[in-house]
Amino acid sequence: MIYWFTGQPAHGKTVLARHLHSYLKMKPFMIDGDDLRELTTNKDYSINGRVNNVNTAQKIAHYLHNQGKDVIVALVAPYVDQREDFKKLLGSGIQEIYVHTSQPRERDHFKAIAYVAPSKNFIDIDTTEDTPEQSFKKLISQLDLP
Repeated sequence: MIYWFTGQPAHGKTVLARHLHSYLKMKPFMIDGDDLRELTTNKDYSINGRVNNVNTAQKIAHYLHNQGKDVIVALVAPYVDQREDFKKLLGSGIQEIYVHTSQPRERDHFKAIAYVAPSKNFIDIDTTEDTPEQSFKKLISQLDLP
């Protein structure tokens, strides 16, 4: 299974992804957007840079998934068409988790202006008024875990 956390920067994707990683018995591989940018030295936050970053994460996640591994991805992934195409490719092998808040956060300067929230087949986690632990409890209640 691929658990794909998407949303704006600093809205709680990585925190929830790490909670899920700790929770799961079979430790999945984890791909975080910040770590991926360090690894690939992609510091380009333009449309092209973001598309390339998401493509790289999708290729890695798809490869690991095909090897029978579970994967957690925490990445802004602003373009809904890219995410939807990946979900079509994987079918039931992916769970998209949309993490968002209505409060300003410390990394708003990295905000993806053209971000489009998912509209179908996703889990919605609003972190506005919840602690990370409360948000994680909501996530676990919605995930279909073995």
